[in-house]
Amino acid sequence: MNENPIETAYLHCPRCATPNDDPGSIPFRCGSCGLTLFFGPVAAVGALIVDEQQRLLMVRRAKNPGKGLWGLPGGFVDRGESVEQALRREVLEETSLELADSELLLTHPNRYAYGGIWVPVIDLFYRCRAKPHQTLHLADGELQAAHWLHPTAEQLDHMAFPSNRLAIETWLDSQR
Repeated sequence: MNENPIETAYLHCPRCATPNDDPGSIPFRCGSCGLTLFFGPVAAVGALIVDEQQRLLMVRRAKNPGKGLWGLPGGFVDRGESVEQALRREVLEETSLELADSELLLTHPNRYAYGGIWVPVIDLFYRCRAKPHQTLHLADGELQAAHWLHPTAEQLDHMAFPSNRLAIETWLDSQR
């Protein structure tokens, strides 16, 4: 599927419906009502949850984008939520695990493609530990599987998002 950046979808002003004379321009500026949109990145979080054996929790995605590919627990930051709150919420929603601690490992720009358009994203990856004595339960429809493992080239070559691979490689480098 041919994916276009989100700014190309603004054929009309979302406030006053005036036709856009310059689709794809950044920022979008409406000559009629003055609305200006910059199309800045949205924030997303990823959790590198490590157990006592230094294994990483990796998940297989159950839906697109990246259905069937490897990833990390995480997702988008909601309005009114801090990045750290989003991290805890996403991990809990997807895996039922509560985090004991987290530390920022890496940030990286990303693109999230869905429905024929892509939006810019800034991914924030955290090295995490789950609270002890918890049972992993996957959210229905979100994830196909989860495995504690020492990531190999096989997993890294089948990642849903390049930024997830970069985060895992950064984490692996920090273990050496």
